[in-house]
Amino acid sequence: MTVQSVTRPRYDLLEPGFRLPSRAFRVRRKDLVRYGGAARDYNPIHWDDRTATGFGLPGPIAQGMLTMGLALGYLVEWAGDPGAVVDFGGRFPRLVPVPDDDAGVELTVEASVAEKLEPPKVRVNLAVRLDGAKVLLMPKVIVALR
Repeated sequence: MTVQSVTRPRYDLLEPGFRLPSRAFRVRRKDLVRYGGAARDYNPIHWDDRTATGFGLPGPIAQGMLTMGLALGYLVEWAGDPGAVVDFGGRFPRLVPVPDDDAGVELTVEASVAEKLEPPKVRVNLAVRLDGAKVLLMPKVIVALR
């Protein structure tokens, strides 16, 4: 689940509307278990079919913070600095059901520069999609380009 390298951005060359290359991430059940262990999130709705469907879910679902982490990791790699994302906020309008197969699901991250702020900061529009539907909306993401 690594992000492909892109050229490190320069504040002076960026303009609103600049689009980052979109990036796809494959998420499988084993990723949910690994993330759950690392995050100490042992909620069985993220790995057990019976529990998830018992709560009315279509099956185990990806953790929201896993989805957010993939998107933010993409931005960090783009900026070339792990401390570059200085502010963010988002919401999860849809669930990410993950089937128990080798294919899992594919999440697509899309981002564009929305506004240049006080140098070297930019506001970025960020969305994560599953089958074209937004599963993560980040209306406020501020990236400090060094």
